[in-house]
Amino acid sequence: MAYADRDVGGSRVVAIVIVAVILAVTGYAFVTGLAYQYIKKQAEKMDVFDIEEPPPPPEEVPPPPPDTPVPPPPTTVVVQKPLVQVPSPPVNIPTTTVIPPSQPPAPPAPPAPPPPPPAPPKIAKKLTPRGSPQSWVTDDDYPPAALRSGDAGTTGFRLDVGPDGRVTACSVTSSSGSSLLDQTACRLLQRRARFNPAEDENGNKIAAVFASRFTWKIPQ
Repeated sequence: MAYADRDVGGSRVVAIVIVAVILAVTGYAFVTGLAYQYIKKQAEKMDVFDIEEPPPPPEEVPPPPPDTPVPPPPTTVVVQKPLVQVPSPPVNIPTTTVIPPSQPPAPPAPPAPPPPPPAPPKIAKKLTPRGSPQSWVTDDDYPPAALRSGDAGTTGFRLDVGPDGRVTACSVTSSSGSSLLDQTACRLLQRRARFNPAEDENGNKIAAVFASRFTWKIPQ
């Protein structure tokens, strides 16, 4: 009995659920149909008209941008690289030592000229020969070699006489053409000629000069 009661109760619940579902579907259909009819009637009553859309507002033209000053073009600064001077490599040039030829030694400077002799004292008394000058050299003094060669001529001479009246020097002022005759004349004059010495204003005996000539003639 208890099992039968549980089975009947379950069937009853299933039936109730099915009825509820049917009612819900029917109610939904009814409501949906009414709503459709209502919306259709309202739609028929509505006046349909076109709504003109207002024209779009005119496009605002933006004002031109203010003049923006154009920046000057960038100044290009050219930086010059410092010039680096690279020393040139040394050039090895072979050198040859040239030895100049030895110069001859410079000739010695000429000796300084002797100082001028002092002015001769003023002669108050002239030099005079002692004896005859013709006796100082005669034909007997003719050199034999000059006779053989036929030499002849006039020898001019100058005698330096000291304060004692003796000849200190003899020089030939003009040649006879024969050096033998000139040398013989000076040698004999220095040995044979004697003078009275010259004197100055105070009576002092002084040196003086005697000049003359002698002619050599070949004896006949």
